[in-house]
Amino acid sequence: MSVEEDVMRIQKKLTKMTSGDGQEQALELLKALQNLPVNLEILTKTRIGMTVNALRKSSNDDEVISLSKTLIKNWKKFLGPNIGKESTPTSSSKKPASKPTIKEERKEEDIKKDKTKHTSFPPANTTDAVRLKCRELLVSALKTDHNDSFEGCATPEELAEELEEAIFQEFKNTDNRYKNRVRSRVSNLKDTKNPQLRTNFLCGALTANKLAVMTAEEMASDEMKALRNKFVKESIDDAQLATVQGTKTDLLKCAKLDSSKCDAANVQTRSADEPMTTFVMCNECGNRWKFC
Repeated sequence: MSVEEDVMRIQKKLTKMTSGDGQEQALELLKALQNLPVNLEILTKTRIGMTVNALRKSSNDDEVISLSKTLIKNWKKFLGPNIGKESTPTSSSKKPASKPTIKEERKEEDIKKDKTKHTSFPPANTTDAVRLKCRELLVSALKTDHNDSFEGCATPEELAEELEEAIFQEFKNTDNRYKNRVRSRVSNLKDTKNPQLRTNFLCGALTANKLAVMTAEEMASDEMKALRNKFVKESIDDAQLATVQGTKTDLLKCAKLDSSKCDAANVQTRSADEPMTTFVMCNECGNRWKFC
């Protein structure tokens, strides 16, 4: 059996564990994975890095979390410059190394920064321009001037890729539904009045699969949810009033028309031990008011 097949077999078992199944064998599977000669090609084909990262987030076992971090750290080395390939110079070939100039040092630093900026893990699994642009927008929404970071959690680039992948898997294309879904995630993650949504996603309390399908009401801040509940309650009260048959009375007058042709109705809008509320409606102009 090839290394790739071994990795795929382990990945299937780990995927079931990340969805909530028993994780008793997780540590053994990770140790077996650590002993396999995994290379960049296998990482790209199998996307085992995403699976191990998801397992790390869902597990409560300290050993599983620690070994998962170690595996991901080792695999990330494939993305940078090859290390360990420099040959040891012999005594006959030793030459004094020339000191790099300030200009060369700055150029080298710029190259390193550029690689750090554009390199994410696991390697991007798409070349679609629309999908890549959407990932950039999601990364921008996750990054702020505060540069919040959570130790042991995925980077904004990794989270943006997971979220975009989850949205794409739902629609299987990049049509308007896909674009609108991405736009709504970007808008809500950038909302300064709802920082909790972004924080929950960055620290792992909210998964990419969950955030990908949440409605606007579910993503809203606690303040907005309370305001919506208030409006819903008022609408229900109005609907209840409309269905209650009022009693004709000429004891009350409409403030608009000075008319006495009114209907009065008592409605229980509060708890049972509270007095009922009297609503009055003018039969001529339709004006409504509460009578205290």
